Amino acid sequence: MEHTTQNSIEQQELLVRVERNNRMVQRLSEKLSSYTHEPKCPQRFEKFYELNKSIQNYKDHQKRIMSKIRQQQLHLIEGKSKEVEYHLQLFKKLETDFASYLLDLNKPL
Repeated sequence: MEHTTQNSIEQQELLVRVERNNRMVQRLSEKLSSYTHEPKCPQRFEKFYELNKSIQNYKDHQKRIMSKIRQQQLHLIEGKSKEVEYHLQLFKKLETDFASYLLDLNKPL
């Protein structure tokens, strides 16, 4: 019984963390679509489109993960799943790429 309760708590914590990351990605996407972050040269347009593609891939993966978490189809071992770990890594990479993009925008052409 205690193991079931612990697993349920871990799933809820995981769900909260994944949802929080999703809200952050939504905010990053909104910033990216703002005219203040619009690219001004071909190289930056490439980075811009890559970043948009990464955001879309993240959102698609997010939907699959959330569905599995809610349906309890993820096999959590001590609160972790390879699929969720991969998703969290995607978030970290996306966050890093976005920061890099913003820094590049501030550099002179």
